[in-house]
Amino acid sequence: MLKLDGLCKRFGRITAVDNLSLTIHRGEVFGLLGPNGAGKSTTVNMAVGLLAPDAGTVDVNGCGSPTQTDVRAHIGVAPQALSIYDELTGEENVTFFGRMQGLRGSKLAERVRWCLDFVSLADRRRDRASMYSGGMKRRLNLAVAVVHDPPLLLLDEPTVGVDPQSRNAVFDNIEALRADGRTIVYTTHYMEEAQRLCDRVGIIDQGRLMALDTVDNLITQHGGKSVVIADVAGEEVRVETQDPLAELAKFQNRGQLNRFKVEQPDLENVFLELTGRSLRD
Repeated sequence: MLKLDGLCKRFGRITAVDNLSLTIHRGEVFGLLGPNGAGKSTTVNMAVGLLAPDAGTVDVNGCGSPTQTDVRAHIGVAPQALSIYDELTGEENVTFFGRMQGLRGSKLAERVRWCLDFVSLADRRRDRASMYSGGMKRRLNLAVAVVHDPPLLLLDEPTVGVDPQSRNAVFDNIEALRADGRTIVYTTHYMEEAQRLCDRVGIIDQGRLMALDTVDNLITQHGGKSVVIADVAGEEVRVETQDPLAELAKFQNRGQLNRFKVEQPDLENVFLELTGRSLRD
């Protein structure tokens, strides 16, 4: 559905994206992860035709470059910076973006109704977006991205700054879109989101692809060991191990085990292992 081949982008002396190649399969949710300044947003901007790469190519759905108007019609984008107008109502926002995508008449009206229902904003459709909460604005941002029924969606930090209820509503929307056959590229800083939603994950840093695989395979390859935390004879003991059950059995056999918990490696461990623990600004 989306193929990036040898993409490079430089801003003066800074190389934002460095020979990046990715193939996003039809119908998958693909997570694009990386620290601040890793090149995620630059990659997304090239993938949708907002930025021209200095080298390399982008192909959308086998139709060519997103710089072509007819190719861009295959793409829906929900950027991190909200692409909605506060002075318009929710319904007017979705209608406007539908018209920008060439929808008219009964087809436009049908899609506007569907989108507002889909993101649970039908009952607030006549309220100005300025009156919406942060979570409602994020859901409206998604609605305008899908109004033209695109097969490919690029969602850039779609849950930033929202409450848990709106966050879970966005998760439900994404899972429904995947079930309907949409292909989704999902960028986020929230590892648990990627671990829940993504079929595959690519981790980039300094514009380069560090690893790409399923979440389970990445954890196996890069997540490190489990940690057993046990209360042994009144003292807390932490043990890193590949076999937590064996460690617990040792404590139990000694008759000293009071309480325990096991911390399994997760995608956050993988992320820190590949990109380091130093602060990024």
